[in-house]
Amino acid sequence: MNIADLRKSYEKAELNESASHADPREQFAQWLQQAIDGQLPEPNAMTLATVGSDLRPSTRIVLIKGLDERGIVWYTNYSSRKGLELGGNPFAALQFHWVELERVVRIEGVVEKVSDVESDAYFASRPLDSRIGAWASPQSQVIDSRTVLVTNAAKYGAQFMLQPPRPSHWGGYRLKPECWEFWQGRPSRLHDRLRYRLEAGQWVRERLAP
Repeated sequence: MNIADLRKSYEKAELNESASHADPREQFAQWLQQAIDGQLPEPNAMTLATVGSDLRPSTRIVLIKGLDERGIVWYTNYSSRKGLELGGNPFAALQFHWVELERVVRIEGVVEKVSDVESDAYFASRPLDSRIGAWASPQSQVIDSRTVLVTNAAKYGAQFMLQPPRPSHWGGYRLKPECWEFWQGRPSRLHDRLRYRLEAGQWVRERLAP
């Protein structure tokens, strides 16, 4: 099959100004809930894009773990590539792609670490094997083999038993949105795109050409 011939007509829904929320967070919460209610695979998965000191962008999939008026939260290893890049350049972008709903959401903004209290509370809620895994994996570093991970997991499992504390190198980030874009697939590639951008502390909603 010639991949250039792969095409799809998007016809499931529309996105217009009169039916969308004036607050992008409310619009996002509605779409996320519809993705969850529709039992889409991993509706909470989002692509995180960061830029390193070499100005080269990189992306990876992370999971949204919090949403409120302050922003969008996820948790990870602070010493990972994404953590180091955010340490040098706190601006990042997120993207959700709900294929079955023919929808994409893009969010851009500045990233900050969440408080230790928030990180501790979320870490304590994780399954035991995930808490041990946070200790066992030197994320983004080169390792000789999978044996390193298995050995580390056994080591920290024996050390901490059922009560592993949160590692100092692990915790949450919050992206504070400055721009949102909602994309709804439409027929004939005449897609709907609504962008919300902050202007003088208020959200300005505007339509973009597809």
